[in-house]
Amino acid sequence: MGRKPATYADLEALPEHVVGELIAGELHVSPRPAAPHTVAASRLGGELSGPFDRGRGGPGGWILLDEPELHMGEDVLVPDLAGWRRERMPRPPRTAAFTLAPDWVCEVLSPSTAALDRAVKLPVYAREGVRHVWLVDPEARTLEVFWLEGAHYSLRITHTGKACVRVEPFEALELELAFLWGEG
Repeated sequence: MGRKPATYADLEALPEHVVGELIAGELHVSPRPAAPHTVAASRLGGELSGPFDRGRGGPGGWILLDEPELHMGEDVLVPDLAGWRRERMPRPPRTAAFTLAPDWVCEVLSPSTAALDRAVKLPVYAREGVRHVWLVDPEARTLEVFWLEGAHYSLRITHTGKACVRVEPFEALELELAFLWGEG
């Protein structure tokens, strides 16, 4: 006999010290991230929010959020960061979850989540039409940039080390990778 698919009630029953996601009827539970992951996600969000979300020193035009709960069909995903162009989502909904797919997501990889992020979540983002995906690995010190081409992602470039880079869709800002790794 097959297992009963996980439900949103299973997510709600999880303790607060874990992150839960529902993908293809399966409950995925990950520990809260370690310091390198948290530093990279927090610093990246901070760098992008001023020029793109608030429009300070940059073009504006985005809503950028930390760990939004995305309801995509039957799947519930929680990326580290997500962004919507304001012309598609002028303001966030007044609900706990988002049903409009983002234009950009960033997953910060941890040893415990890297396989889930790459093999399980990327196909859901592609199915939902998320045009830009970044995979940030603070341990390997890499920023992988994916663009949606048709129904699949294409790896456009991998930035490494301490470089200063401009990356779509936020190329108006030069990102200092060393800062993301906690070195700046």
